[in-house]
Amino acid sequence: MAKIVLERLAKDEIAKRKIESWPIWEKEVSKFDWYYDSDEECYILDGEVVVKTDEGDYTIKAGDFVTFKKGLKCVWDIKKGIRKHYNFR
Repeated sequence: MAKIVLERLAKDEIAKRKIESWPIWEKEVSKFDWYYDSDEECYILDGEVVVKTDEGDYTIKAGDFVTFKKGLKCVWDIKKGIRKHYNFR
């Protein structure tokens, strides 16, 4: 099973899931290791990041809805400052 799932959600789906009520996380251009100890869903508001995993690299941009699965080890390489709504499950 993939450790990263990328989707594009319609505006009505974003509203249905109440994504705009989730907290916002921001980070400037940087590079760091990360490990997910639970599933995280996020909706990218601004920016661009390349998430490097053992499965390959994922380019994630504004408008993407991403699920990072529990147990994922990766490197975040933020190319343009990121703003995202996030929710841990």
